[in-house]
Amino acid sequence: MTSPEQVIAKTKQWITKVVIGCNFCPFAAKEVKQNSVHYCVLNNATLKTVLQQLIEEYERLDDDTAIETSFIILQGSFTEFGDYLNLITTAEKLLRKQGYDGIYQLASFHPLYIFAGSNEDDAANFTNRSVYPMLHILREESIEKALKNYPGADEIYKRNINFATTKGHAYMKMLRDTCL
Repeated sequence: MTSPEQVIAKTKQWITKVVIGCNFCPFAAKEVKQNSVHYCVLNNATLKTVLQQLIEEYERLDDDTAIETSFIILQGSFTEFGDYLNLITTAEKLLRKQGYDGIYQLASFHPLYIFAGSNEDDAANFTNRSVYPMLHILREESIEKALKNYPGADEIYKRNINFATTKGHAYMKMLRDTCL
């Protein structure tokens, strides 16, 4: 089994090569450079384990404002995309139940990510296809502030889809797979 340090290294490589390299998130480079990203690896996690870790990550972000964002990386679990989508639904309910709605936001990444209404081979899916299933916790206040200061922020997702589609499925898969 891959060690947690190796999982984190592969995730960081994916963030650098794909997320930052393709400019899918124009705000990611700053946080990576400032070392304000926290990474947590769960091996063979159950739903209960992931939900407990989510609460811990919310509390970590509450207590440490130097951490801007946190990734929970799920090695060896939630490998089926349908199971992962069920996890996301449950995690979003927990976010609201814990009183964090409007404070934190969850973003989802998975190696088999498929946007609703798209087909499996659509290159645009690679905007959310990661090296491991993961939950990404972001601070709402920071998102709002960044979007306010970024011209054309509501066009980011369209630009991302266009970029991935132009590059094509084979290129996007190769780029992501170099991080494995």
